[in-house]
Amino acid sequence: MKSVKVQKKLTLSALFASLICAGCFIQIPLPGGVPIVIQDMMAMLSGLLLGPVFGGLAVLLFLLLGAIGLPVFTGKAGLHVLLAGPTSGFLWGYFFAAVIGGTILALFELTQKGAADKSGQDGARPEAEAKKSLAPNIARIAIITLAALVATITAFACGVAGGIIVMHFSLEKALPLYVLPFIPGNLIKLVLMVLLTKKFRPTILAYTN
Repeated sequence: MKSVKVQKKLTLSALFASLICAGCFIQIPLPGGVPIVIQDMMAMLSGLLLGPVFGGLAVLLFLLLGAIGLPVFTGKAGLHVLLAGPTSGFLWGYFFAAVIGGTILALFELTQKGAADKSGQDGARPEAEAKKSLAPNIARIAIITLAALVATITAFACGVAGGIIVMHFSLEKALPLYVLPFIPGNLIKLVLMVLLTKKFRPTILAYTN
């Protein structure tokens, strides 16, 4: 039974790696060399939907495919793009964003499960449970939003760090190139990530557990 669960999770990791790769075909070039893409959203969704381990694995598979020659790094490929390209910081940031976002959500779910078990042992009355039914839902939306926001900040922090280390930009130059043009689009992505995670994470958990 345990091996079947792992196989399901590995299959989902491979599927999400494919989705991240497919995201390279949707991009808007910008002068700074870092285009607007949906790959970052797909990478972060991997962590939010699959959890830090298998979501992180999905991103690592994507990075491996690009490193060995598939043109999935916004139309580019090769280890040099991953290590010394203008988007290298963002590419590694996808992995850390998926792991951190997934970890925040997983920790919340563990806490919520513990609270639910304790409530059941205490024999809470149905009337009290009904009054409290909205609280977990609101808390879940808040935590998903927090996880998606922290993941987004992580990706951009890595992108800026890459610009400073690899491209030798100053912080003052890196921010207008790597952050400011992407804020409006990423606010939309943030909303989409919250909605998609709220809807599909319970389904994926039920499928894999």
